Amino acid sequence: MNVEHINPFIQASRTVLKSMANIDLSLGKVYLKTSPYSSETIVVVVGLMGALRGQVHFSMDKPVALKIASAMMMGMPITELDEMSKSAIAESANMILGNAATLLYEKGLKVEITPPSLMMGSNIQISTPNMKTLCIPLLLSTGGQIELDIALVD
Repeated sequence: MNVEHINPFIQASRTVLKSMANIDLSLGKVYLKTSPYSSETIVVVVGLMGALRGQVHFSMDKPVALKIASAMMMGMPITELDEMSKSAIAESANMILGNAATLLYEKGLKVEITPPSLMMGSNIQISTPNMKTLCIPLLLSTGGQIELDIALVD
């Protein structure tokens, strides 16, 4: 995987989380995942088409999802993931990927994204056949983390 293709996703995550939720982030140790792999209880999946093909997964636990949903909903206290808060979480991923697509376009790579899909459950298994999956742990200043998984077709 080309670092120049990965950095826009990190930069977009930093920008969107800071602007929408006032959350700073640092990076954990980046590693490759072997398919299939288990994920957190909440996963938002966005597809990539064009110069880069694959998927991006944002995996998080419920407390992190509640913090993000609350921030997206102007600080309203959120205690359960109802349809409105799930929509807010999916939209945050959509905003991050939209920003990343813009940054990639500025580097000469035209990338289109699909609408986000949100999955919830315990022990979610994700399979990314024919793709390498790079996991970038985003460590949140408010506690917790989001695993940013970038799965690209070779």
